[in-house]
Amino acid sequence: MTLLRISTTQGYVQLSFLENQRAGRQTPRLPPITMGIKGLTKLLTDHAPACIVERTYKSYSGCKVAIDANLSIYQFLTVVGRKGTTLLTNEAGEVTSHLQGMFLRTVKLLEAGIKPLYVFDGCPPDLKKAEINRRDFIRETAMFDLSTAIENGEIEDIEKFSKRSVKVTKKHQEDCRILLHFMGVPSFQAAGEAEAECAVLCKSGKVHAVLSDDMDSLVFGTPKLLRYNWRARARKFPILEFDLMKFIDMCILSGCDYCDTIKGIGPQTALKLVRKHGNLEDVLENINRERYQVADCWPFQEARMLFKDPLVNVLENGWEPEWVHPDEGGLKSFLVDENSFRPDRIEMAINKINAIIRGHLKEAFT
Repeated sequence: MTLLRISTTQGYVQLSFLENQRAGRQTPRLPPITMGIKGLTKLLTDHAPACIVERTYKSYSGCKVAIDANLSIYQFLTVVGRKGTTLLTNEAGEVTSHLQGMFLRTVKLLEAGIKPLYVFDGCPPDLKKAEINRRDFIRETAMFDLSTAIENGEIEDIEKFSKRSVKVTKKHQEDCRILLHFMGVPSFQAAGEAEAECAVLCKSGKVHAVLSDDMDSLVFGTPKLLRYNWRARARKFPILEFDLMKFIDMCILSGCDYCDTIKGIGPQTALKLVRKHGNLEDVLENINRERYQVADCWPFQEARMLFKDPLVNVLENGWEPEWVHPDEGGLKSFLVDENSFRPDRIEMAINKINAIIRGHLKEAFT
């Protein structure tokens, strides 16, 4: 297997996407999330296709996988059970789409023998405040546009702006923590960015891979990233000469959550410039300042440190994740009694999980 070498000290980066083995049953395609490194997916597809491999869920049977919980919740709120502005709710009218998505995805992973570990976001770094404010503005604008679309009866716009107005709340997160606890699946809160914590889990060997649609995971040094339904289309030239620091610099120059982009520089230009000059200091010293306007205090060095040495707490006190048998009573009470899930479906899922643990995957869960 040929993989993309991005660090002589950390081995290889492998980017896989997961497909359902069962014919006719595809994992729902989730909408693109406008966060993380701009254009990195296409850049790797075009210039480093050898790092991309196709795998089924079963390929990772017995493996521990870290998952960015907040991104997952966002995706579930965007697509699960959505019809226009309407989402799945319980009898009290509270949204349950995030619980439905988290429950079904986790059962699917367990069924494949994968041991998921969910990581929730902690406090974002100060350097990300501008990006958070930008997203809040986009969300507020979408809510205004949604009201207009509803008044005019514009069905497609209602769907579009409803999705753009989604926000993950503390209650959504707490709901999912409770669910995972009853399912016997470990979770914890990161010190800062969840994807940074996931990367450390993977680099330290506590998990086999990171499962996320956020390409920031690679820039934090994740050796192996798994994605859903992500296909490589182009086959061009591999990036063979980049170590991790050059890769980080290229991603910052492409545009990341911690810095404004330099107008006129996209992923392809960033790749060419870092290839030519080696690092961001030399890029900024040699680029045409009349063509590319760079802010006097462009915080690329601070951004670089956030990727290279992020705030994490996963390795403190020798912490180890544990997967245990589900709490059947707690799970039924929480999902059926409190959140109006169908009892037959929950019973079926519980039986499936227990059968997995008792069956040929038993040794992987003990």
